[in-house]
Amino acid sequence: MPANLLQFVLLLVLMTALVVPAGGWLYRVVQSPRHTAAERVTYRLLGVNPAEAMDWRRYGLVLVVSNLVLLLLGYLLLRLQGLLPWNPAGLGAQAPDLAWNTMVSFVTNTNWQAYSGEQSLSSFSQMAVITTCMFVSAATGFAAAVAFMRGLAGRRGTDLGNFWVDLTRIIYRVFLPLSFVLALIFVWQGMPQTLSASANATTLEGAVQRIALGPVASLESIKHLGTNGGGFFAMNAAHPFENPTPLTNALHILSMLLLPSALTSTFGRMLGNVRQGWVIFGGMLVMFVGCLAAVYTFEQAGNPILTRLGADQAITATQAGGNMEGKEVRFGIAQTVLFATTTTAATTGSVNSMHDSYTGLGGLVPMTEMMVNNVFGGKGVGFINFVQYLVLGVFIAGLMVGRTPEFLGKKIEAREVKLTMLAVLAHPLSILGFTALAAVLPAALGRLNNPGPHGFSELLYAYTSGTANNGSAFAGLGADTPFFNLTIGLAMLIGRYLTLLPMLAVAGLLAAKRRVPVSSGTLPTDTALFGGLTVVVIVIVGALTFLPALTLGPVADHLQMLNGVVLK
Repeated sequence: MPANLLQFVLLLVLMTALVVPAGGWLYRVVQSPRHTAAERVTYRLLGVNPAEAMDWRRYGLVLVVSNLVLLLLGYLLLRLQGLLPWNPAGLGAQAPDLAWNTMVSFVTNTNWQAYSGEQSLSSFSQMAVITTCMFVSAATGFAAAVAFMRGLAGRRGTDLGNFWVDLTRIIYRVFLPLSFVLALIFVWQGMPQTLSASANATTLEGAVQRIALGPVASLESIKHLGTNGGGFFAMNAAHPFENPTPLTNALHILSMLLLPSALTSTFGRMLGNVRQGWVIFGGMLVMFVGCLAAVYTFEQAGNPILTRLGADQAITATQAGGNMEGKEVRFGIAQTVLFATTTTAATTGSVNSMHDSYTGLGGLVPMTEMMVNNVFGGKGVGFINFVQYLVLGVFIAGLMVGRTPEFLGKKIEAREVKLTMLAVLAHPLSILGFTALAAVLPAALGRLNNPGPHGFSELLYAYTSGTANNGSAFAGLGADTPFFNLTIGLAMLIGRYLTLLPMLAVAGLLAAKRRVPVSSGTLPTDTALFGGLTVVVIVIVGALTFLPALTLGPVADHLQMLNGVVLK
């Protein structure tokens, strides 16, 4: 137990220590007045003007159109996969509905996979389509967060920057160098990086076994740095080629948290108020530690149904070490639940264990993180989502004292509140609406591997993961059907753009407003008290929105487990 807690503390301390240097680096990258030679060449190839100042409408339009073009191009390549090079296994094209789901998934940075990577995608598709989307979609989210910060800082009027400049710089100056270094470390630790499709090995029985290979290390590095998720192999980060050692497991976890946590420091620098950044970081950290403690407690407690069997001493001994079903023995409970908490907090979607095998309340925690979608969060959207609740916090506080709410020296009026509520409500509407639809359709229910509350949890988790642009899954759901490919794809689009675009509009509207002088009635938002208020608002809104669905799923599932009920 002390060793497990030490692992948690060391990683969180290391993450916190990197917040300021990484945040300062990101600030210098996005605020630099100079363009490198490679960046200038890229602007000419794209035919864009890097000096163009964009307001929130122009910035949002360019973001959406560029994503649409990437989606259509990637869809075309997946449909023509059988005719393209670097396909040594001779894999054919993905089906139309699956190719749609795949491209929506990777363009929205969800990385939900309704397919088995090594059996569905060629090396060309893995690199030219999937890995490229991982860079561009992650950079798109971070660029939107940077534009959002500029609007809130209000130092450039209605100018939120230039989308193409932000996108190019983040790819060239942040993701490419970090991914290159991390990929080299991964290769050193034993990850494959090759264009060969497979290697053959002779087993002890004399049979020949085909072992899938490919450009794994390069995909794994951007997968976690860009909080993308997905996996080269169907087993994801539980596969020894994707996650061969405890060091790679720790680096995966740290990579997922590095940039989302650093954005809080970047924001503080843009505002000229570092305390505001630390308030946001502190709120995120408090929620993360609470979630980690909860899932660790439930998984370490094990499954009492197996403990009661008693006669089997091996089972009893296993349960004494916690619920190890669906987990890698080499990682154990501690590194497994830390990974699970991180991947759903950072909306990455990579997994080193099967979340479907968690206890009821153990599986509830990752689901809850995706439902609130701001416990660090990934690709910049988590930061934007947290600010949603900062705006709600000042609005609620303003109602309490009978004063027009203010945030960062700007009046929060009807337009800003309406746009914020649109972003807040779109998230649960997508999750609960699609889950309710799937729960009454026989075709959808027929794809569940489990009955009762656990089966409902599989549906709820799928649409929560899609809407939160996470991509992890309760693997008991057979999601590769036209219905699930279509509806989960729509959930991904809603979760990405109906969260991002309304809040970008809020930043643009606030940027155009004059600052009001600080008075005795001004509520300071850079204090621990306000940070605590924001966390309380997040918890209350989340509970009121999702508790009924969670009660029908993971809570009922856990109660059945405690009472020894096994459904067949």
